[in-house]
Amino acid sequence: MKEKITDIGELKRIATQVRRDILRMVHYVSSGHPGGSLSCTELLTALYFRVMDQSDDFDMTAKNQDAFFMSNGHISPVLYSVLAHRGYFHLDELSSFRKLNSRLQGHPTTHEGLPGIRVSTGSLGQGLSVGVGMALAKKMDHDSGFVFVSTGDGELNEGQIWEAALFAPHHKLDNLIVIVDWNGQQIDGPNDKILNLGDLEGKWRSFGWRVVVTDGNDMESIVRALEEGKTHRGTEIPTVILMRTVMGQGVDFMMGTNAWHGKAPNKEQLERGLAQLEETLGDYVYDENYQSPQHKHA
Repeated sequence: MKEKITDIGELKRIATQVRRDILRMVHYVSSGHPGGSLSCTELLTALYFRVMDQSDDFDMTAKNQDAFFMSNGHISPVLYSVLAHRGYFHLDELSSFRKLNSRLQGHPTTHEGLPGIRVSTGSLGQGLSVGVGMALAKKMDHDSGFVFVSTGDGELNEGQIWEAALFAPHHKLDNLIVIVDWNGQQIDGPNDKILNLGDLEGKWRSFGWRVVVTDGNDMESIVRALEEGKTHRGTEIPTVILMRTVMGQGVDFMMGTNAWHGKAPNKEQLERGLAQLEETLGDYVYDENYQSPQHKHA
């Protein structure tokens, strides 16, 4: 299994570098989704470097290890950066983000054979059903692993989310942990104006879930919530973490607005953003002509 990082300070340093990667990846192709990627940086850093049990060699089955499904697949920049820093593939490959014949598509796909990707996501509302399916399979196989699924809060407008939310408690999936990026924004504007989610805590509880509310942009808080979630196997109750975040977290002019949901920074904006984020691990070397390996899963 991959070694876990216990030092919170080191996790924060990784998260800062991931934020730099996000800005640069999106800028170089003038395309992508920085806002939600920045709001979920602590979450993915905590999952991959501290919380999840992961095999040294990636395999699609995730047998006796933890698995993660990012239902909000448009925030792929944060996932790709974290996977690269965790050693799933070389950092240089971040140069190929959103380019033709790249393994790093705008929304994660399995066709290109990128290590770390087990399902194509980004068609909002569908990822939780996938996670529920794997969690049920793991229960049937007496598998020790947990299944983690992230969703956006705007994504909760999709009816399929609530079908899966009914299914999981009925089948006693206490090996399932869902994390909602509760940043209050979606592509068209604030959630409260587009489609008010109302009493979100009460909704999930009424469906039979154990509900945890935490600060998703505070590393200590999100690590605590995730690790505590893994202690509830045997309760027959799935867990949902409602993660209060700020869209665009870490870059002042991107924070708290839907304007940066799917907008790339120009050169001046990139420089302003990078000036707010320390280069903690070293920036990857951007190569405009980088060619992705054409590896396929067996």
